[in-house]
Amino acid sequence: MRATFRRFRQSKVCTFCVEPQLPIDYKVVALLQKFISDRGKLMPRRRTGVCAKHQRMLVRAIKQARYMALLPYTKR
Repeated sequence: MRATFRRFRQSKVCTFCVEPQLPIDYKVVALLQKFISDRGKLMPRRRTGVCAKHQRMLVRAIKQARYMALLPYTKR
């Protein structure tokens, strides 16, 4: 018989809901880089803990920053 183990993870809290003064803007490159992987891909919600509303805003800001050449499309 196999023993089944349940893993209970603490639910992540959206950082933008906790601190509403944080701006989600394409000009704040240092904040946006935290939500991009080392390969240059967008980090998913389940990994970052951001709510759906703020994830949509983040994706839009990251894409705008890439278009304006503030963020790279790929990392080297």
